[in-house]
Amino acid sequence: MSFGYQILGFGSGGSAGPYDVDFLVVAGGGGGGCTSNGGPQARGSGGGGGAGGYRTLSTQEVTPGNDITVTVGAGAAGKVQATVTQSTPGGVSSIASDDFSTMESAGGGSGGSHNASGPASPYYDIFNGGSGGGRGGSVGRGGVGNTPSTDPSQGNDGGSGINVSKYIGGGGGGHAAAGTDASGNQAGVGGAGTANTITGASVYYAGGAGAGANGCYAGSQQGAGTPSTGGGGGGGANNTIGTAGTANTGGGGGGSGGQHEGTPNAGGAGGSGVVILKVPTSSYTGTTTGSPTVTTSGDYTIVKYTSSGTYTA
Repeated sequence: MSFGYQILGFGSGGSAGPYDVDFLVVAGGGGGGCTSNGGPQARGSGGGGGAGGYRTLSTQEVTPGNDITVTVGAGAAGKVQATVTQSTPGGVSSIASDDFSTMESAGGGSGGSHNASGPASPYYDIFNGGSGGGRGGSVGRGGVGNTPSTDPSQGNDGGSGINVSKYIGGGGGGHAAAGTDASGNQAGVGGAGTANTITGASVYYAGGAGAGANGCYAGSQQGAGTPSTGGGGGGGANNTIGTAGTANTGGGGGGSGGQHEGTPNAGGAGGSGVVILKVPTSSYTGTTTGSPTVTTSGDYTIVKYTSSGTYTA
């Protein structure tokens, strides 16, 4: 007498039926604003870049055999004086599948640059995004975060700048808090990011960047970024470039620091985004493209994408 057996695929072979996956989707951060090349007032500071949008999707049921397409947004370049009209935000990150509606996180708004020539000047531009960029060294509000609008919110507003003979910029918005406004001699500080434990460890993402100082005025202080709470870069000190946002966190790039009769400086680049999947190890198929980093945490397999790719459920 003979017996037949059927071996069902589990573990590295994948699940026999639908299963749930958790997702973290963080977009690229906005770049920091630059200083200008005019007279003494034209050494005002650049605003801090806003963080990339931060969104999560929990216990999403996926169907074996269906592809999940992952897009990871790049950080925006810091603004440079030679290209003052630059307005590119950070890159969009997204996940898409036949099993659920496409979910996008918007790139962070780049920081505004110092307004050397009045409101019509391209230096005046500030930008909206997942989190808004900070205003450059001019009066006015920062960029609007959570643009386009999502629920829950994907980010916060950037801070306002001041002139009043100071010409100091506002901080970039972060997912957990808005960027602060410039005040007195103090440039705006980047808004905090948010901690997430999808990888098994607590890691901060989507922090805003600080604005630069303005060395035309004694005691001017650059704004702090959020390197430990979301990856946002710090604003430049007197006559220095802004600090870049941390890669794969969506942190904003720091605004540049100005200096009387100094050389115009560039803002720091925004940090690139990241997309992370948390898959039950018993259901994980191992079928991917795009070279993600794959680790385990307890009963789960963590698939971290720092560039675009796919996972087949």
